[in-house]
Amino acid sequence: MIFDCDGTLVDSEPLARIAWERSLAPHGYAIDDDEYAGLIGLPYPRVHGFFAERIAGLPAPDAFWTGYSGELFALIDSALEPFPDALATVHGLRERSVAVAVASSSVRARLDRSLRRAGLAGAFAVSVAGDEVAHGKPAPDMFLAAAERLGVEPERCAVIEDSAPGIAAGRAAGMHTIAIARAAREAVALEDAHVVLDRLSVDAVLGGRGAT
Repeated sequence: MIFDCDGTLVDSEPLARIAWERSLAPHGYAIDDDEYAGLIGLPYPRVHGFFAERIAGLPAPDAFWTGYSGELFALIDSALEPFPDALATVHGLRERSVAVAVASSSVRARLDRSLRRAGLAGAFAVSVAGDEVAHGKPAPDMFLAAAERLGVEPERCAVIEDSAPGIAAGRAAGMHTIAIARAAREAVALEDAHVVLDRLSVDAVLGGRGAT
């Protein structure tokens, strides 16, 4: 079972948006809801590239990262909360001897920080970060890397995701895809998943029972 992190294990997407808003405000740019919705689940370089196309003189990715990550990491340390259903599912799967991994678009520094904050630092046999693969989601690279490190064939893996790029990546990897849509409005964007759940549980992810 391969978990996404942001939005799946931890409620980080609102914090990431705040960090982007604070970092882009000095450049006179305001993010709207529709454009940000299309950026959820994408790796940092692609999100930066999206804004760089719209903001003249935006610093290069490495330079911009210093300020953005400072804002984001402070928010993670002070305000990040895990989803209780996700925590219970991870621990329940481990109790049933199901191999679990995490594969996130976040860079290693952010992924490790989020897992520590959530109390999941030692929960996964394998973790793959976005800066450790050639192509981020929606490419299948990180899920295939996780399966290889677990020693499990891709077709025997399931991916748990909250974003459309993540579901696309899981399907491209040849894996069963389970979407988590905790709000009803999120389910439409995740309709390409094999299963859509409104809450995670061990029985639901192993049995494939979902809201649709």
